[in-house]
Amino acid sequence: MVASGRGISMVHTMVFRSELQPMTPERFLGIDSSSSSRRKDLVFIVNPQGANGRTGREWRKLVPYLKSRLGKDCNICESLTSGPCHAIDITREAIREGADAVIAVGGDGTLHEQVVNGFFWAGKPVASQMNESTRSTALGLIPLGTGSDFARTFGWKNDPCEAVERVARGLRSKIDVGVISGESCENHYFINIADIHLSAKAGFHAARYKRFGKLCYVIGALQGFMGHQNKDMRIKFNEGEWVTCPKVTAICAGNAKYFGGGMKITPNADPFTGNLEVVILQDFKWYDFVLKLHKLYNGTHLSVKNVSTRRVLSIEVEDISGKGGIYIQSDGEHLGFLPKKISVLPAAIEMIF
Repeated sequence: MVASGRGISMVHTMVFRSELQPMTPERFLGIDSSSSSRRKDLVFIVNPQGANGRTGREWRKLVPYLKSRLGKDCNICESLTSGPCHAIDITREAIREGADAVIAVGGDGTLHEQVVNGFFWAGKPVASQMNESTRSTALGLIPLGTGSDFARTFGWKNDPCEAVERVARGLRSKIDVGVISGESCENHYFINIADIHLSAKAGFHAARYKRFGKLCYVIGALQGFMGHQNKDMRIKFNEGEWVTCPKVTAICAGNAKYFGGGMKITPNADPFTGNLEVVILQDFKWYDFVLKLHKLYNGTHLSVKNVSTRRVLSIEVEDISGKGGIYIQSDGEHLGFLPKKISVLPAAIEMIF
């Protein structure tokens, strides 16, 4: 199986067909002993510039091990991509062609922006728009990014060989996916956390300093605080009535637990429950973050004054002032400004664990 680009010239693609030690069909991707012995198709989406170039370097080191571990029974397609649009196209193409798995190699940006969004098209899962006889495509992850916050929820380390072993075991489970919709844009899907106002503004700035590694989160936070003002907002939970929420500092809707390089902001979020955990910070000053930063990182902040939490199926948020300019992001990608609606799609895709 060869994934091809659409008008993108800065992409290098190759297919490995190794004849090394085979894996048994029983062990690969949950296939039972009665399954056919066909070769499995795996598509790896790699952002070689991720983590200031570290992702590309680590991937080149990993390829020989990957070939030796999986190559006998698998067609391994590697796509080095320089942009999210091309990666999304590759992901959709792989699903339509019946790939066994599309595996993101990188951090949260590669996983979310470049791969997860490729599992959907025209507001629906790509798989739901195909013939039912086509085998389902699972999402996989080899975490090699700056933050790799989604991986933290499952206790996964930035260990590529350990990640390859997960692919080899092939245990699958359906997980929830979040979706962000607005008045003037198409749906955008996320697998980790979507956030609004200060944290989203900080994330917007942090994305410009990824070359500094995890220090980018500190720089982003400092720039986010410059000129920051808490805002009164209108919020609607689960299609209910609008309520006023004064002096909002940040709103986080978590499908998983961590963001910002290890901050456990939605500590009770679980991508298997069919809902999102929403955490709202109100009337926080800069010194509140300094004094309570340790609680935000270890997930014990829910008992702090001016912090509230609830589990939801959806949340809509508007800026009462109507002036605009309140940021929203998900998994490090800036998605514009309010108003927006965030919802959960239960058990939307299969993931390799």
